[in-house]
Amino acid sequence: MTFTEFKQSLGDNNPPAGINKLLQSLWYDAKDNWDKAHDIAQDISTADGSLLHAYLHRVEGDDWNAGYWYDRAGESRFAGSLDEEWQTLVKRFL
Repeated sequence: MTFTEFKQSLGDNNPPAGINKLLQSLWYDAKDNWDKAHDIAQDISTADGSLLHAYLHRVEGDDWNAGYWYDRAGESRFAGSLDEEWQTLVKRFL
């Protein structure tokens, strides 16, 4: 799947079949379902899962919690916009 195909799938009612949990979470986030995105992210106990979790708390506006998850991921806080971070994460997780 390409980034363009992923973005086009946002017009569908369900995430594309066969995508990983990281992408499922970002798909729900883009569909304005933060709770579902966060529920999925909570069950991913990898560095990438922590990075995703950081992004979601940044979306929520909880900068302290986002910082905690960036630290757990071993990553610096993303310096760009939320949209730029979403795109970066989708491309990383594809």
